[in-house]
Amino acid sequence: MTPHTDAQPTAARPAATALPGRPCSIAAALQVLGEKWALLAVRELFYGNHRFDRIARNTGAPRDRLTARLRALEEAGVVERHAYSERPPRHEYHLTEAGRDLAPLTQALLAWGDRWVSPEPPVVLHHHPDHPDGSEDPDDADDHGHPLDAAWTCRTCGVEVRSPDLSLEVRSPGWDHRGPAAPGNDTGALR
Repeated sequence: MTPHTDAQPTAARPAATALPGRPCSIAAALQVLGEKWALLAVRELFYGNHRFDRIARNTGAPRDRLTARLRALEEAGVVERHAYSERPPRHEYHLTEAGRDLAPLTQALLAWGDRWVSPEPPVVLHHHPDHPDGSEDPDDADDHGHPLDAAWTCRTCGVEVRSPDLSLEVRSPGWDHRGPAAPGNDTGALR
């Protein structure tokens, strides 16, 4: 997880407390990313496909819906457009820092899909520790890197995290782990 930043909510990025139900950053993130065409567009950008036609072809998204998703992602600060042609006007899409921070999410969805949905993984991510930019050496045909099995580790102690090792601290006033807190019950922690 990336550390908390000072990014401010905008109309496209509502505050976690501005949505109905439990105040939650997951709900706020899903306001931006919760439609499959948005995440599939982000996937294509990670794969290096920056032009609209390639993104449309590789996602299977209807062009009007993809246009709307890319606009919403741009308004939310997840992608940015770069002009590559003036006549006719054409743009490429690139991930911003906020978009690049979605790498763990896309890797987690890929791993979950490989384990629970796809009988055979259709894509395998490789890590290239000897190449700082992640590229392969064109002279080394055997350099396929290491298959990536992303793990969730604690930044403080370096130990791999498992679900039973987690606890929840609820910081939203009036809420606890079960939902809206009963008056006088101010226990926000769950273990």
